[in-house]
Amino acid sequence: MNKIVVIGGGHVGFRYIEKLVLEPNLYTEIVLIDLEGKSFQGELLDLKQGLSLKTSTISLRMGTYEDCEDASVVVITAGVKQTRSDRLEDLEAANEIIRDICRNISKTSFQGVILVATNPVDVISQLVATYLDYPYEKVIGSGTMLDTVRLKTLLAEKLQVASCDIQVYVLGEHGNSQFVAWSNANIGLQNLSNFLTEEEKERVAYQTAKMGGEIVRLKQYTNDGIASCLVRLTMAILLDQKQVYAVSHYQSDYDLYFSTPAVIGCEGIEKDIKIKLSEEEKGKLAYSVQVIQKALEHILPPELY
Repeated sequence: MNKIVVIGGGHVGFRYIEKLVLEPNLYTEIVLIDLEGKSFQGELLDLKQGLSLKTSTISLRMGTYEDCEDASVVVITAGVKQTRSDRLEDLEAANEIIRDICRNISKTSFQGVILVATNPVDVISQLVATYLDYPYEKVIGSGTMLDTVRLKTLLAEKLQVASCDIQVYVLGEHGNSQFVAWSNANIGLQNLSNFLTEEEKERVAYQTAKMGGEIVRLKQYTNDGIASCLVRLTMAILLDQKQVYAVSHYQSDYDLYFSTPAVIGCEGIEKDIKIKLSEEEKGKLAYSVQVIQKALEHILPPELY
């Protein structure tokens, strides 16, 4: 039986568990680690009652860091509530939480794949790999996978095309410096420039970048979209599906984590998908790299990693 350990049972962590238990033919043990143990013990008990109504091969329980010992996947959703317009401004508080989590994981012999959703996810993913001295390919941040989903949703509504048939990616930082690789965006074999004006592309890219803030304004937090992304990544790992997603992972040319498309399988990041960018997009990527690098160096000076 596979084991999935979820660290952090807040809005994202518990929503992820709720979605995961609905996956068909999933034979796994799900363990939740959270400081609010009593509260989430009740949530898990409540959720288990619903599982009794279907033929379930899933085990749910609260646990400790010792459960990481034989886990296939550890999912880190613990973090700080986003209180500012820029995710990077919450970095110092998030860093303290992540440092403590890594200290506890390091006491085990965990050898699985780590999924990171804690914001700012690009910096936090690199901190996790650094603090644990862990193989880069086995630490994956959710990155711009969520932004890509948001972009596809907006485009599908605008163009009346199924989102799964729109090939486009948001790249770089999961944050204000993200950008859309329009030069590689297609519907079928036609570039999206045949369907959208430059003004329309700028507008939808802006809406994508601000979507998280709009959801927070309306419901105080975001959880469903990112939980869905984490489930898809989890299934790609457990079932070795070799699926391509834009996720935050280590880019050796930059010595930095940020998002580009990659093949996800049982070993984590199994292959980079290289994208040829336009000169304008190269400039946007350079800026995004600079933003992430500056934030990382604020927490972890270059000589320390």
